[in-house]
Amino acid sequence: MQGLNLNRRGSQIYLLVWLCLGSAFGSVLVLAKVAPLANALLFAIPMHLLYAFVAGYSAHYLCRAYPLSGRSEGAIVLVLLMAAMVSGLLWLGAGQLWNSACLALGVSWAGIALGPQLAATVVGLGVLLYGFAAALHYLVIEFVRAKQAEQRELESLLMAQEAELRMLRTQIDPHFLFNSLNSISALTSQDARAARRMTLELASFFRQSLGMEAHKKVTLGEELKLIRHFLAIEQVRFGERLQISEQVGEQADDCLVPPMIIQPLVENAVKHGICNLPEGGVIVLTARRSGSMLQIRVENPVDPDAGAVQRDGHGIGLSNVRQRLAGVYKHEASIHWGRQDQRFAVEITMPAQTGEGE
Repeated sequence: MQGLNLNRRGSQIYLLVWLCLGSAFGSVLVLAKVAPLANALLFAIPMHLLYAFVAGYSAHYLCRAYPLSGRSEGAIVLVLLMAAMVSGLLWLGAGQLWNSACLALGVSWAGIALGPQLAATVVGLGVLLYGFAAALHYLVIEFVRAKQAEQRELESLLMAQEAELRMLRTQIDPHFLFNSLNSISALTSQDARAARRMTLELASFFRQSLGMEAHKKVTLGEELKLIRHFLAIEQVRFGERLQISEQVGEQADDCLVPPMIIQPLVENAVKHGICNLPEGGVIVLTARRSGSMLQIRVENPVDPDAGAVQRDGHGIGLSNVRQRLAGVYKHEASIHWGRQDQRFAVEITMPAQTGEGE
């Protein structure tokens, strides 16, 4: 029975089943006119409750010693059959002792006539009930093993997913850093104040981005602060060519998003949009909450002769965002992109969560 004592409810159900079996056997004795109802139940129920423990513990250790996957079927059947026969005979002996004690009371409602035919029936029933207990233990063992294997697989999957998400979150375009450092170097001799401002913005950007790595999700407001540092750096490089239009709804600011999920989109908008336009343009960043969903849109102008990244959306930034959304939200989030006229837009839809427990 030890294998079934996974919780109180399981042991209660186990004992209730054996109680029902004892009552059923007592009813059979009454219908066969072997003994009156009280005598039959007084004999059958204690016998079955005793056998519940004896057969339960014996079957538990045998099922552990002879697992279905580690032994031949013949050896398992032979061992269980021998154990069932021994248990049935011991059960008969215990029943005879109990019946003798009941008869010694000298009252009409205790004790039954335990003849050879009934004794053989008790042994045969003991063999069958032992088989029932063994089958039940094998079922529980296989169920627990399947659950443990599923748990290990899930843990491995989560660890792999965490590693993948960590890798994706650290894929900041090195060109951004190199270009920023080159711009700072060039500005040092031309505009020391602008070089200092760009250096401070770059330090703030990386300080905040490293701080966000420790969190699985951050508020949209924190993500936008990081984006503003990034755009401030780029505005030093592009000057008036880079214009920003930010439209964020009141309820959207507190929604949780994966760290640096929007920054690659804005970076793409600068690299593949503004950078290729001599006259520059406006990057429009929109975020709004619609019921239980959060919608984020990044739109930028593009050169009519823009490259394949803007045409089919196979850039590293978009692939990064798509994989991270799938890893965090599965099918609940989506990302769509497309080009219309001379504008390219990326739109993300994800669950609007305001707490980690949601």
